[in-house]
Amino acid sequence: MKATATVLLQALKKAANPVDARGASRFFKTEKGDYAENEHFIGVRMPVLRALAKHSRQLAPIETETLLHSDIHEARMLALLILVEQFSQANDTNKKKLVDFYLAQMPYINNWDLVDCSAYKILGPYLQHRSRKILYRLARSTNLWERRIAIISTFHFIRFSREND
Repeated sequence: MKATATVLLQALKKAANPVDARGASRFFKTEKGDYAENEHFIGVRMPVLRALAKHSRQLAPIETETLLHSDIHEARMLALLILVEQFSQANDTNKKKLVDFYLAQMPYINNWDLVDCSAYKILGPYLQHRSRKILYRLARSTNLWERRIAIISTFHFIRFSREND
């Protein structure tokens, strides 16, 4: 069956675990006034999300966007894991398109785990031998998650330099 946002959302709901959802809600501070007060967790664990992402590498951008715009945290995580999979196999032209898409979707990359699973695997490698002006702009942003994207993207540079020492 071809992967679509609808099919993947159904798979997520089938894998949902209310006990894990409550634990994630506490861990990610979703109470009123907390940094993630509007996050909605359904309790899907990372191994399930990673397996779904590997099998959904060919997901169309519009379908990925649908997942990223979901109010379900795990759907947004899945979308980002799919983008990471796509980026790792893309040619230079498609990498640029994926980076542009990633940057356009920043309002939905709004929790530390969403940033941490994607920024150093997409934006970091893309900027390795390019201008890093975007990182400076993001680092000066008033938006916490944009600043975090700038910081986490640099992990790629650190890793790359250590591998080449």
